[in-house]
Amino acid sequence: MQALTNRAKAVDRRPMSFAEKMYLPAIFKGMAITFKHIFQKKSTISYPEQKRPFSPVFRGLQILNRDEEGRERCTACGLCAVACPAEAITMEAAERKPGEEHLYREEKYAAKYEINMLRCIFCGFCEEACPKDAVYLSETFAPSNFQRKGFIYGKDDLLIPHPKDNQTK
Repeated sequence: MQALTNRAKAVDRRPMSFAEKMYLPAIFKGMAITFKHIFQKKSTISYPEQKRPFSPVFRGLQILNRDEEGRERCTACGLCAVACPAEAITMEAAERKPGEEHLYREEKYAAKYEINMLRCIFCGFCEEACPKDAVYLSETFAPSNFQRKGFIYGKDDLLIPHPKDNQTK
């Protein structure tokens, strides 16, 4: 029977010489590799002092965006939750009340918006599915935590601060 690939190699079954029994060639080969690596550029980065350059297509922590007037862009359409293959996003919609026009852009808004970062696979489908550009993946990491409930981010954690509130402070 013929093999499917040509990767098979014949096994050398001749007896080992005295030098091979002492493993000297293997030791010298390993030492040569180690000596060669001494003169190469180090790949280690001293993290706090140096920051690693990221790819321009890096996808990090999810953020909920606001418009130019500081109103929330999310209309709780649910397309991000439907597009999420890991089912990490949950949301509840609510109707805007009279007098809340300065808070929400549309008549419907997300009263509850949660993302479970332990389930999120940072695929970016939520960002692509959002018709209002309310969701985007930033260039920051999800911070570490010691408890599982710390990885469930609510709307207040994900929403960008209000630009008009920051100017007064």
